[in-house]
Formats: sequence, C-alpha cells, structure tokens
Amino acid sequence: MARQQPKKSPARKSPAVVRDPLRLEVFQHLFAAAAEEMGVALMRSAFSPNIKERRDFSCALFDGQGRMVAQAAHLPVHLGAAPLSLAAAREQVPMGPGDVVVVNDPFAGGSHLPDITLVSPVFLGRGKEPDFYCLNRAHHADVGGAYPGSMAPVADVHAEGLRIPPMLLVRDGELRRDVLGLLLANMRVPAEREGDLLAQWAANRVGSQRLQAMAAEHGPEEVRSQAESLRDWTNALVGELVSGLSRGAWQAEDVLEWPDAQGESVRLRLTLNVSTQGMHFDFTASDDAVSGPVNTVRAVTLAAVFYVIRCLLPAGTPTNEGVLRRIRVSTRAGSLCDAQYPVPVAAGNVETSQRLVDLVLAALADVLPEQMPAASAGTMSNLTVGDSAGSFAYYETLGGGAGAGPDGPGAHALQTHMTNTRNTPIEAMENELPVRVLKTTVRRGSGGQGARRGGDGLVRRLRFLQDVRVGWIAERQELGPWGLAGGGSGRPGSARWRPAGARADRPLAGKSALDMPAGSEIEVRTPGGGGHGRRR
Repeated sequence: MARQQPKKSPARKSPAVVRDPLRLEVFQHLFAAAAEEMGVALMRSAFSPNIKERRDFSCALFDGQGRMVAQAAHLPVHLGAAPLSLAAAREQVPMGPGDVVVVNDPFAGGSHLPDITLVSPVFLGRGKEPDFYCLNRAHHADVGGAYPGSMAPVADVHAEGLRIPPMLLVRDGELRRDVLGLLLANMRVPAEREGDLLAQWAANRVGSQRLQAMAAEHGPEEVRSQAESLRDWTNALVGELVSGLSRGAWQAEDVLEWPDAQGESVRLRLTLNVSTQGMHFDFTASDDAVSGPVNTVRAVTLAAVFYVIRCLLPAGTPTNEGVLRRIRVSTRAGSLCDAQYPVPVAAGNVETSQRLVDLVLAALADVLPEQMPAASAGTMSNLTVGDSAGSFAYYETLGGGAGAGPDGPGAHALQTHMTNTRNTPIEAMENELPVRVLKTTVRRGSGGQGARRGGDGLVRRLRFLQDVRVGWIAERQELGPWGLAGGGSGRPGSARWRPAGARADRPLAGKSALDMPAGSEIEVRTPGGGGHGRRR
C-alpha cells in the first residue's frame, strides 16, 4: 500500500435533505419489507438444504429503468452483481405481464452458474413498459457439469454446468414446461431443482403483490417518486462520505493461490483514486485470467466495491443504486477481474470476491485507518458432495475468522463479507444426506495476534456413508489473512481426508475434486482472521 499526495477536503454541511423525511422513511421500510417477504417465501417453499436451511439466496426490487430500489439483508455478492443480470434480461427479452425470465450466464450479468436468477416485471397500471422488477437469485446445489455441485476446478465454463442465457421461463403466467424440462434434463437431482425454481417464482409473485398493494394505497406515481427520492438520499450520503476523505491515490495488491501459465501465482491489483468527483477503483493492472476457476466476471468485481461502500455508510442508509453514483470501477476485459467467455468462473464468485474485498479494505486502510479491519478468512471454503448416479447433490460454505478492527476483536467461525449464509444444521445434513458429522468446533488459536485478536476459524469433520464425489475449493490455504496496524496474520486454512480403513489423513489441495469410497472422512480447517494493533 502506498499513499500519494493526500489533501484533506473541507468539511461541509450534510446535503442529505429531503422534503418529507417521515414519509420517505415509511417508503424505505415498505420497499425493504417487500424484499424481505420475498426471501421468507423463498426460504419456506424451497426444497434444497442450501436454500431452505442455509438461506443462500437474495431478493431485490428495481424500478422500470433497472435501477435498484431496495434489497433484503441477504448476500452481498448476489445483490451487488444482480443489476447486470437484470440489464441483460431487459435488453434481450421483451417482458409483459405475468412473464418471468431465468438467467445464470456469468457473461450476461451472472456471478457463477449455480446462481440462478429469476426476473419478473411489475406493471402498476396499463402502461406498456414495466414500472418495477422483482428479482431473486438463489444458489442451486447442482446445475450440471463434470462434478456434482458444479463447483469443481475445471478448464472452461462448459465443464462447470449448464449456461442459461436470459429466456422466458414463464409466459403470461403460464410455466413453459418445455424450457423447464430442458433445464432439469441437464441438472442432477431434478426434482429438487424444480422445487427450488418454483419457489423462486413464488417469491417474485410475493414481491409483485406487495408493490401492487403499495400502488393501490398510495398511487403508482407516488410509489415511483419515492423510489427515486430514496436513491437521491443514498447518493447524498455517499457524497458526505467522499467529502470527508483525503484526496489522493492508494494502491493495494494481493496474491491468489492459482498459478499462471508460467507457474507463478496470479495477482490482484487495485489503485484507488479519491477526488472531488468521487472514488475511482481501478483494477486494470490485475493479471490475466487463468485456466482455473478463480476468474471473476465484472459483475462480481462491482459487487465487492458496492459492499464495501455500503459498509462505510451510516446504519439505516437505504441500499440502492444511489450507492454507486459517485463510484467508478474500471476493469480490463480478459483479466482476473473481468473474465470473458469461455474461462471458468465458479470460484471467482465465492473466493476471488472475498479477496477483492480484502483488496479494497487494504487500499482504504490509509484513508480511513480508524475504521478499517484486518483481513478476514478470505474464503468461503466451499464443499460439494454428490454421487455418480446423481441421486443427491450437496453444497455448503464454511465460516472462518473475522478480521479484528480498531474497535475490537474479530468474531469466530462465521461467514464474512460477501456471503451471509448460515451453517447447515447437523440434523438436516444427517437426515437428508449419506453423511455423519463427526466434529464441528471452533479452531482455537487460529486468529492473528495483536492488541485485538483476529477471530478463530472452525473445524468440520465428516464421514461419508456411501461412495461420493467431493469437490473442495478454498483460498488462504498457503498465506493467512493479513493483520493491520501491527497485528499478526491469521493461520491459513487446510483440508485433509482419510480413505476408509486408512490410519492417517492425507492432505487435500485447495482446489480439488476426487472420488471417496464409503467410510472415508474429510476434515476442513478454515482460516482465522488477521489481528489488529501491536500487543503491549
């Protein structure tokens, strides 16, 4: 990190003034409640443990121009990237009342193939164009590809699973059975996939009903006007944030645990420029995309920046398109941060996204040292399990340690930053899967040392009751999360497995896929967070 030519801007009065703050507050909660209700409907009607138990989904509302109005408190990596999927759907598919578009294409605004997005237009009157859109994105436990779970390290996107461009899944309120059949024919455990897709459709219907009710009570024009005012409010708060920052340029760099063609670890690079106009996040110097799964599409890079900026805003700030009006993000097509077809991208969404957040936090550490935490686990620690017959497919991410900050130590064994999922209850795992959970515990002592210690990771050990195919994708297996302000690094993660009948565990690389016979065990140890401040 290097600081150049800092210049403190003068303080100024808050521009965040609205004509009727009480009414605006009411509409903020009306929109947010509609998105939250969408999530409740999806969770309660989904089939897969990953959605109904872990809540690996997100819901949001957009206006007729595709600008975000509100989102539920779900997954930042979904919500920050979703606007680009909506843009692709609006551009490629004419939508009328009762229509629903399905898309998962990472190169059409998606994040990675398991994240399937459904978009529903909402008409509040007799106009020909939608007034709003309801959108939800859910991680399906399998979407085809070479390995169960659709998350294994492979050479191109085709081996990762079925790629769905924007298309109508529902036309005029009627499910297109031919399209659904085509999707299910290319996915494992089709009954579970169908149940989850129908749950997503139901969630969008709930959102549409809430918007219709708002329009019936307050009038369509008032609903549209308040949505615009909420975005202006958020934009004004971002302006306050920027006005208080030093002017200048800062750099940050980090390493991904995947080699390039010459065998060297690939690097992410960021230059942050702060000016009177706003903040410019420039990732163009990052290395080229590689043949492994750590590449990320531009939508996910945008999501990482969106998340950090939103975290810097006051509690209660409406989360909408206004967050990014003063923010510029530059990427280079064909790089790690702006992958192009046909490179694989499965881990870009779940792993590189976390490292991009670390990169943004590192660049901001000199600008806002009183607010920035040390690096958290830096990985979602992705485990996929299935069988060759396609009778089941399971996916979960495992929490790690949070980075300590100026105000206190890091939290233990939880998902940080770009994910917001729960762990899978042991009872649910053992009831629905051929798995026994032998251990789930905090990985004591894995957090970084410092005046404020980093949070500890966790340990999870499983035994498989039948032959399975296992995928394991994780970062921070070699270099632990960095500390800040003199704090120590967290311990890196690791994984190992023991074949049935063997006496000792064997190491498992951070990006692996292999067959394990019945009776085999796997143990995952997730990274601890970085420490903050020197110990006295």
